[in-house]
Amino acid sequence: MDSIGVNEQTPREIVEELNKYIVGQDEAKRSVAIALRNRWRSRQLTGSMQDDVIPKNILMIGSTGVGKTEIARRLARLVKAPFIKVEATKFTEVGYVGRDVESIVRDLAETAVRMVRQQRMEDVQEKAKEMAEERILDVFVPEPKKSQNPLGRLFGNDEEDSSEEKKEEPKYQAGREWVRKRLKNGELEEELIEIDVEESSKPMVGMFSGSSLEGMGDNLQDMIGSLMPKRHKKRKVTVAAARKIFAQEEAAKLIDMDEVAEEAVRVAEKSGIVFLDEIDKVAVKGNTSGADVSREGVQRDILPIVEGSTVVTKYGPVKTDHVLFIAAGAFHTAKPSDLIPELQGRFPIRVELKSLRKEDFEKILTEPQNALLKQYKALLAVEGVELDFKESAISRIAELACDVNEQAEDIGARRLHTLLEKLIEDVSFDAPDMEDKNVTIDAAYVDEKLSDIAQNRDLSQYIL
Repeated sequence: MDSIGVNEQTPREIVEELNKYIVGQDEAKRSVAIALRNRWRSRQLTGSMQDDVIPKNILMIGSTGVGKTEIARRLARLVKAPFIKVEATKFTEVGYVGRDVESIVRDLAETAVRMVRQQRMEDVQEKAKEMAEERILDVFVPEPKKSQNPLGRLFGNDEEDSSEEKKEEPKYQAGREWVRKRLKNGELEEELIEIDVEESSKPMVGMFSGSSLEGMGDNLQDMIGSLMPKRHKKRKVTVAAARKIFAQEEAAKLIDMDEVAEEAVRVAEKSGIVFLDEIDKVAVKGNTSGADVSREGVQRDILPIVEGSTVVTKYGPVKTDHVLFIAAGAFHTAKPSDLIPELQGRFPIRVELKSLRKEDFEKILTEPQNALLKQYKALLAVEGVELDFKESAISRIAELACDVNEQAEDIGARRLHTLLEKLIEDVSFDAPDMEDKNVTIDAAYVDEKLSDIAQNRDLSQYIL
């Protein structure tokens, strides 16, 4: 299995993967691909040079719905590295009510631990499956109880006991091997058995969430959790389900969580990626007063984490010097220059994402692997309805999306969701009762359903 944090894809391969889901925005894709490849290159360096080369953070600028968040989402699936996406608007300056920015690093550490633990559990899966099978056999063929003869033990007369055990063992072994054979052949998979499951007692979640005491709250929860005794409960499940439950339990026993935490901290430090969305919402224009003071404070709090500092997490201190930060914002009302100068300097790579044109909308509807038209076709095919979108219909939907975006707010590709939902509304409603299950959608059909809304601006403000 590939080790976590090592991304050996070339920039071209990364861009090709992103192209499957995101239309256009080649500049942003290239920047992200180069940043990831530079990560790999810096790992090949030796000595102090490896420490000196820090990632160049990226600032993506573009209006809503052009693909900023989608690039982040797809990147998360693509990279084998700890990745978190956070909104800058969730954080407040220390001293105000709300999450403090250090929780970004704590969340990154959690993600890294989850990834490393998952990988370790997969490594011991074979051994865990064997142990799980033994536990299932114990349920079907319980081990014979050793005869307890306290008087015999007292007088040293336990020869009888040992002879009894010897007599019982072959019978016990034979029964066990017979059940093992049936288990191997899959004959008992649907049998119901009663198993004893370990249930860890969980203290109240989020005791301190939303305050700067969050880290302390996490540690306190862990401490209470370790003090509480493990509870066991009986469950009736099929053999197939018991196999999964036991395999999970046994795998968890086989891995050393201290080692996992140690490796996770190292992976988070060297390979962590943080996508900081809505960064423009904490930018401040002109003089600061009222709530703006807090927003500027958030920028000042983000600064040390982006430039490199050490944050104490429950898994140990995490240094953020080599974490890659990708910030994104629409910057409609504010400009990147409204961010405090120190923060601007920490995002040397600026990428502008372009607004979408009619041709882009046409591609978005049809080309990506999760294209909207493919989604609607698949959804309605469940009820036997076959949707056929003609070229003229696709062109007309794209044209309407452009028009409405120009007249009202430009919300990019998200406009297609509202248009298509309205377009397919009648078919979606009538699908279970339709006799003719073939529906052809052409330009005339689109005009009939959507033209009134697109032309009547007052109405489109409410619907689209």
